[in-house]
Amino acid sequence: MFAAAATSGLVSVGCDVIDVGLVPTPSVQLAVEHHRAAGGIVLTASHNPIEWNALKFVGPDGIFLDSVAGTRVRELAAGDTLPRANYNAIGGVEADSEAISRHLAAVLALRGVDVRAIRRRRFRVALDCVRGAGGAVMPELLERLGCRVAAINTETDGLFPRPPEPVPENLKALGALVRRTKADVGIAVDPDVDRLAIVDEKGRAIGEDYTLAFAVRAVRPSARRPVVCNLSTSQVVEDAAKEFGATVVRAPVGEAHVARRIIELKAVIGGEGNGGVIYPALHVGRDAPVAGALVLGLLAREQVTVSELVARARRYAIVKAKSERGTRNAKSMDEVYGALRARFPEASADTQDGLRLAWPDRWLHVRPSGTEPIIRFIAEAPTRADAEKLIDEGRRLCAGS
Repeated sequence: MFAAAATSGLVSVGCDVIDVGLVPTPSVQLAVEHHRAAGGIVLTASHNPIEWNALKFVGPDGIFLDSVAGTRVRELAAGDTLPRANYNAIGGVEADSEAISRHLAAVLALRGVDVRAIRRRRFRVALDCVRGAGGAVMPELLERLGCRVAAINTETDGLFPRPPEPVPENLKALGALVRRTKADVGIAVDPDVDRLAIVDEKGRAIGEDYTLAFAVRAVRPSARRPVVCNLSTSQVVEDAAKEFGATVVRAPVGEAHVARRIIELKAVIGGEGNGGVIYPALHVGRDAPVAGALVLGLLAREQVTVSELVARARRYAIVKAKSERGTRNAKSMDEVYGALRARFPEASADTQDGLRLAWPDRWLHVRPSGTEPIIRFIAEAPTRADAEKLIDEGRRLCAGS
């Protein structure tokens, strides 16, 4: 219904529409570039529950619109200034059934993906596509990489059998599948296939932040080109970059912010701590097929298990919380940030997106939600107790906000 409505709206103002069908979000981004289109629209609820739907807007560069362009779209939608085309000038519609095959071919052709090494390992992979668009791409990708695949939820009907976000608490069935099939690794993607999470060979979800950390190790960055991630991404990514002498540059939360910083700095890789990997050698967008290929390449090269890779690095605990923003006698966010900086004068401060206070082995990020009247808190430290202390202190100083 939404696809038909979007198509009708576009042709009514004279746009020609290329319909790529049911495909992953990154396949649409690549299709925009392939066709040199003026833009793209992805109809998806992303990782949100089944009752939600949305339109994601892609610019002609294959990157999601930034806040300025997004505001302009909202203004156009709310106004009445869009002239409809005359009957003899309406747009046409054509189908493109090759978006996924082009996407797969591009992933397998990446210099950073050692296809031969992966095929030699003959990995056993357990896969959970949560009945989203992943079923249209992930099984074929893994099979073409020589993997023996045991998969669940590969139907592409959108009838999610569990909460669709690929966070550890939602991956119990995948963990059981790993144990039952004696898989080397478990892979879960979100419904629009731009995020990927990993379950180790013992059936334990290791946390989404490790996806980007493993991808960084797979591409082996150097001191010449940085790694970009957002302000709420785990320290494990920074630790992975440091192994190769690379620096990490942090951007505001949101894929578009990270993508544009990657372009600006000519970064070798980037992404977000939610399992989203951006590898600009292919395109500047989060891409779960790319992430999966890079992770398998790392496992093949290092000749280790997932749990051994995790054990090599320092472990951290991340705690997330939120607090309602009151209206009576509420502090401004500037007052909140000032109180936090006064309480922690020794921490380095980043004010690109709320306030991020950082120490060598821990950090606290405080920012207002863009969609709800709440303040979000994320803290990471060597232990959960240490992270919770930072959260508690942040919430105390935000009291009344």
